[in-house]
Amino acid sequence: MEPQRFELTAPDDWHLHLRDEAALADVVGYSARVFRRAIVMPNLRPPITTVDQAHAYRERILAAIPVGHRFEPLMTLYLTAATPPSEIEAAHASPWVHAAKLYPAGATTGAEAGIADLSAIDDVLRTMERLDVPLLVHGESIDPAVDVFDREAVFLDQTLTPLCQRFPGLRIVVEHITTAEAVDFVTRGSSRIAATVTAHHLLYDRNAMFRGGIRPHFYCLPVLKRERHRSALLQAATSGNPKFFLGTDSAPHLRTAKEAACGCAGIFTAHAALPLYAEAFESVGSLHRLEGFASHHGPDFYGLPRNDDRIALERTRTAIPMSLTMASGDLIPLRAGDHVAWRVCQAITD
Repeated sequence: MEPQRFELTAPDDWHLHLRDEAALADVVGYSARVFRRAIVMPNLRPPITTVDQAHAYRERILAAIPVGHRFEPLMTLYLTAATPPSEIEAAHASPWVHAAKLYPAGATTGAEAGIADLSAIDDVLRTMERLDVPLLVHGESIDPAVDVFDREAVFLDQTLTPLCQRFPGLRIVVEHITTAEAVDFVTRGSSRIAATVTAHHLLYDRNAMFRGGIRPHFYCLPVLKRERHRSALLQAATSGNPKFFLGTDSAPHLRTAKEAACGCAGIFTAHAALPLYAEAFESVGSLHRLEGFASHHGPDFYGLPRNDDRIALERTRTAIPMSLTMASGDLIPLRAGDHVAWRVCQAITD
């Protein structure tokens, strides 16, 4: 008999976009109601490149959290060719900064100030390896000759494999993986390599972007891939392997920025993130492994304590609104106008 209620240790989101200013206030509550902590992406405009900027951004996030929710933002630095090793030392000394993010230049939203040539940050990576500061990687090739559906596999082969050989002690999270090649890379790599997996990459293949016409709200980077890749991701996420853990990559963009001649990449899932993951895990009879993926593997890899409270999911068909209101416009969430099979119950304390 299918379970009607499922309890788990309060989860964390190890890859989240919260934006800033009015947009931050509009979206942070969706995550704070379910997740106790989140690794917050630094790709603002301008990006968060220093510890002082990360601290100030953290204060803005804390001020925007709705009353009654306990939510801890875990801050990250945006690596540029100008990042000095001393900033990594400052990050290591900071209680608020937990990682540094590598964006290949121009690879995704807000990546314009990223890295075009990795040799430019060798000293930074060496310092990160020495101090055990995790490197978070958007793993896509920026070579214009590489097909968009091959960019992850090419990056892993041509860029990340040599980097791992040069810095074998570096702790690396390959973020929002999308391919069978990435699953293999992480599985066969050392214990210092892990990956986050999104709900949308577990639930949808690339056909979703073209079903009945162009579907811009399914456009993200890395893009959705073939069904065989989705299947490989689902197998990895539900395997119990501690190298794979939850990272929503929830990315809020206004409808006008998505439904445009050059629409932004990003899918907003924070409104129903945990129910969406529950659907994915239940689809292969692995709901019992959701707790490890959502609540245990991430903090274990980052060397942080697991959360000490619990939440519950109950089987309730829950409608998703057609749009969510933001201060400057409306946002179209994943599954807009449809439903999810689960909903999150009130938090349960030990």
